[in-house]
Amino acid sequence: MSASAYDFDLFVIGGGSGGVRCARIAAGHGARVGVAEERFWGGTCVNVGCVPKKIMVQAGEYGLWANEAAAFGWSDMVAGKHHWNVLVDARDAEVARLSAIYGRLLGNAGVTSFDARATFIDAHTLDVGGQRVTAERILIATGGHAVKPEIPGAELGMISDDLFTLKAMPKHVAVVGGGYIALEFASLLRALGAEVDLVYRQPLPLRGFDQDIREAMRDALDNLGIRQHAGHEAARLEQVAGGVQVTTTVGETVTADAVMFATGREPNTKGLNLEAVDIVPGRFGAIPVDGTQSTRQPHIFAIGDVTDQLNLTPVATAQGHALADTLFGGKPRIASLANVPTAVFTIPPAATVGLTEEEAMLQEPLDIYLTRFTPMRHTISKRPRKTVMKLVVARASQKILGAHMIGDDAAEMMQGIAIAIVAGATKQDFDATVGIHPTAAEEFVTLRSMTRQVG
Repeated sequence: MSASAYDFDLFVIGGGSGGVRCARIAAGHGARVGVAEERFWGGTCVNVGCVPKKIMVQAGEYGLWANEAAAFGWSDMVAGKHHWNVLVDARDAEVARLSAIYGRLLGNAGVTSFDARATFIDAHTLDVGGQRVTAERILIATGGHAVKPEIPGAELGMISDDLFTLKAMPKHVAVVGGGYIALEFASLLRALGAEVDLVYRQPLPLRGFDQDIREAMRDALDNLGIRQHAGHEAARLEQVAGGVQVTTTVGETVTADAVMFATGREPNTKGLNLEAVDIVPGRFGAIPVDGTQSTRQPHIFAIGDVTDQLNLTPVATAQGHALADTLFGGKPRIASLANVPTAVFTIPPAATVGLTEEEAMLQEPLDIYLTRFTPMRHTISKRPRKTVMKLVVARASQKILGAHMIGDDAAEMMQGIAIAIVAGATKQDFDATVGIHPTAAEEFVTLRSMTRQVG
């Protein structure tokens, strides 16, 4: 078939950040584009992920700041009763506003939108809400979803999505998991006044992050008043008189009003009828792709969490933009997965870019620069927070391989640090940069004393 014989030049399955970006850019290059979304525009991040979660983290921070204000001379500013319904209404209004923006962006770009589920009929044909639609190229951008562990009583627990439908905040929550989602929800619930038990199977939280940051996160969670049960894996849940009881694999029990699982996510590939196009999902349902995001069918592509490569919203967005430029803009390029910065919006937050010390030491000898201090905001606080900053430096070239931080405004700082690391900055480049005083950020450019050498 000629390209003009198809209904669309590109059809995108999934209206999350990655799919919408690809559709908009492709349409801007002159392509005829359609998009189908069966649940909500903007995907997980806008609706039940990054955006509403961070709003709730900020709500918790306001209460903590109010409690600390007395140390700075303010009276009558102790945090009072938190009104969950006020927060929920404000959060949901903002989510609705942002979700609507996605629809307007597509319309303004000339993209045809379908509020419907799309499934494959054959290699170039889709069933979109009962309507047959053909496309020369097809993009799968359906994202992922939270899953519960396969243990007895798992149905008694919530997943992260469920937090955003609660009519009232539980007074006591057990969060199961040690990754960034578990830690973020544990932090915001604790800051809003709930008792929180955090149950995770590793000896430290944040598996895969730098060891020094993992240790600092453990201490930060302790400081926030979260009870940690390290080295414990949930074995079963039971309804008991006091609520829901979690029994761990080592026999310990935790009873709470609610239990939240944050133990993993899986790609949304079920129900797409991928067998009709001879695409075989891999581990946990992920769609295998090559470096250009192509599946085994050269005209069918996949981006974002559905590929289970690096499951971050900005990564999906970058992949979608690069794919649109490649297919329709005459500017072939690939979104790099190297040196991708990321943040954990705990209280305080953590942020990182590049290699951890553990990863880098397998490649070459290192110089490690590390500092721990109490930032100015917390020097006279009743419950001071600690900040940890770290640079991983290649000894021979002095190139900075990784930067890691836990502390206030970590994410805001790391975005700028990431530019330097992507550009190949050396320790001498950092040393030659004049710091902004007084800030915590200046510590990144005033680290002169090497902490240790590795390798």
